[in-house]
Amino acid sequence: MLQESTKNNKQRNEAARRANEEEVVYHQWATFRVNQELYGIDVMQVKEVLRYVEITPVPGADYSVLGIINVRGNVVTVIDTRRLFHMSDVPYDDDTRIIVVELNDKEVIGLVVDSVDEVINLPANRVDRAPNLSGDESAKRFVQGVCYHNNILIILLDLTKMLLSITPMTDEDMGY
Repeated sequence: MLQESTKNNKQRNEAARRANEEEVVYHQWATFRVNQELYGIDVMQVKEVLRYVEITPVPGADYSVLGIINVRGNVVTVIDTRRLFHMSDVPYDDDTRIIVVELNDKEVIGLVVDSVDEVINLPANRVDRAPNLSGDESAKRFVQGVCYHNNILIILLDLTKMLLSITPMTDEDMGY
């Protein structure tokens, strides 16, 4: 009788463990590097990844806005993540990429990054809230959370908040 009760308890515990595992929500992140740090953005916001191409500067744009590019007939504003994060500029190389992202199903932006890594699945319960970061206050607003993946810290970014921090150009800036 005791053996049967122990067996039933083990079965219930195993079933509960499986149910908990099934309830874990996974989220996909596209990862990239800037200044040797690993960052992640929601993969659902990524439209495509391009090799670095020449960018047409826009006079009067915010410092982090490099200019515009043409992507299959669409004009895309390109932002340098190094400048946005207040990091020093480096020459672009063969690893430099432009990640084309879409915000709120309407606004398309290109992000220049040092390199693109991979798409990873992270369980939501492994993502920690953004720590109290020292330094640039504006960068803190961008951080959605942090997570370790394969013993590497990944800083997960909130693209919407990140791009809202850029000073928009007015008609006056555009010369209208």
